[in-house]
Amino acid sequence: MEYLYDCEEIRGILPHRYPFLLVDRITELVPEKSIRGYKNVTINEEFFQGHFPGHAVMPGVLVLEAMAQVGGVLLLSVEGNRGKLAYFAGMDRVKFRKPVLPGDTLVTDIELLARKGNIGKVRAVARVEGSVVCEGEFMFALVERERSTRRKGDSTPTGTEQV
Repeated sequence: MEYLYDCEEIRGILPHRYPFLLVDRITELVPEKSIRGYKNVTINEEFFQGHFPGHAVMPGVLVLEAMAQVGGVLLLSVEGNRGKLAYFAGMDRVKFRKPVLPGDTLVTDIELLARKGNIGKVRAVARVEGSVVCEGEFMFALVERERSTRRKGDSTPTGTEQV
């Protein structure tokens, strides 16, 4: 399988680092339209130590995060968006269909539904061995890195949760 982006190239697009970089490779990308990304899930992932002992299951929020990071690569690979941050702005119609287990390869397909200014909305579907494990619609806000820091005198971060 040919990669468009390997993990090192993805690290040049996304700000995430181990243990929170949850996309290993990108194999398909149609700029401003769609993308396909992969996450190899191994028993060595730190979250499996406590989720759940004796019955390892990838936490649903991390499945969503892996899907969102693939969406982030789609949005941040567009000329003019490089170097920005993609924050979660919302999620709709999210459904978990099956658990993701050690040894699985999580394949995420993202389709850009809308983009206006610094806001984007995508449809995300994650599969394991062809079966849908999770799906939903995500909204993103793209912000300049300088704007993503704390406000003067404020103890809470600005914007929404970083993807």
